[in-house]
Amino acid sequence: MRSSSKNDEYFINETLRLAKKAIGWTNPNPMVGAVIVKNGQIIARGYHKRAGLPHAEIEALRVAKNSVQGATLYVNLEPCNHYGRTPPCTDAIIQAGIKRVVCSMLDPNSKVHGRGIAKLKQAGISVSMGLREKESRVLNEAFFTFHKKKRPFVAIKFAASLDGKIATYAGDSKWITNQKARLFARKLRGEYQAILVGINTVMRDNPHLGVRSPGKRDPLRIILDSNLQIPLNFKVLRDNNVLIATTIHASKYKKKLLAKRGVPILTFKSKSIPMKKLLSSLWRRGIVSILAEGGGETLGSFVDEKIIDKVYAFYAPILVGGKKAVTIEGRGESKIKEALHLKDVSFKYFQDNFLVIGSLS
Repeated sequence: MRSSSKNDEYFINETLRLAKKAIGWTNPNPMVGAVIVKNGQIIARGYHKRAGLPHAEIEALRVAKNSVQGATLYVNLEPCNHYGRTPPCTDAIIQAGIKRVVCSMLDPNSKVHGRGIAKLKQAGISVSMGLREKESRVLNEAFFTFHKKKRPFVAIKFAASLDGKIATYAGDSKWITNQKARLFARKLRGEYQAILVGINTVMRDNPHLGVRSPGKRDPLRIILDSNLQIPLNFKVLRDNNVLIATTIHASKYKKKLLAKRGVPILTFKSKSIPMKKLLSSLWRRGIVSILAEGGGETLGSFVDEKIIDKVYAFYAPILVGGKKAVTIEGRGESKIKEALHLKDVSFKYFQDNFLVIGSLS
């Protein structure tokens, strides 16, 4: 049954608001909020705070001060029906005496997909589906890509001049965009499980690649370094929250030095790092989402392979000129009609800088 009442809409919107509080913390799990309503009043709220902690439904049941017998549970994603790090939510919902469940959409995880709803119905619980489905899917777009396409969700981010340069011919890139745009971009990292850059970016900028913002978690730093050029004293190697992808042509001695420091290394049997194989390896490691920040060669590899789900393009009102340091390199397309075309495009402004956001999945 599809839910459509104004009250249902209000309460589902509240689940989405709660779910968003955990952005960047739930990987590899989805962001989920739950609300319990009785006699038209919210008697409990909960959300999944991070992987390993109770799911949203359990949180809401736990904090309810009044009896939930006969109440309605609102949740933006299908309750689970299997044992993972935590017990099944469906069992707790049934045991609590919930009478009705309003759910936005099915869980794409094959361990759950449809099974949670089926068990609730078998227990005599009325289930309504589909309310705010689009919003719920967008909220957990990375989780859906991870389970449907068997690879991480890939977003690319770059900051460029109006003529498409990410640096001058001499390699100077600090700073193209203004401080407000840079602060927004840094916080954006906290929404992704991993951040990915090529070795040229590392060698040129010696970047920190952290969020450096209260309440945000630093993503895993993935460095593409075919020959292991990375200096051991660089900022990206400040701790073990890093993964280096390299090839069989890399220095064995350098590999040993990195291994002694506990740095995980993925080695591919090729001259360059194959993007699709890299993403498959990251998927097997449970990496749900990646924010690729460059440089031009790395971004070009994703464009050439057409494995991009989202784009964040920051622009500053400057002209740099020159033939080098273009935003996106790679083979490129011979015909405009074959170019990747963004959908659901939106804009944000940071004084005279602006950001273009678009989807490709």
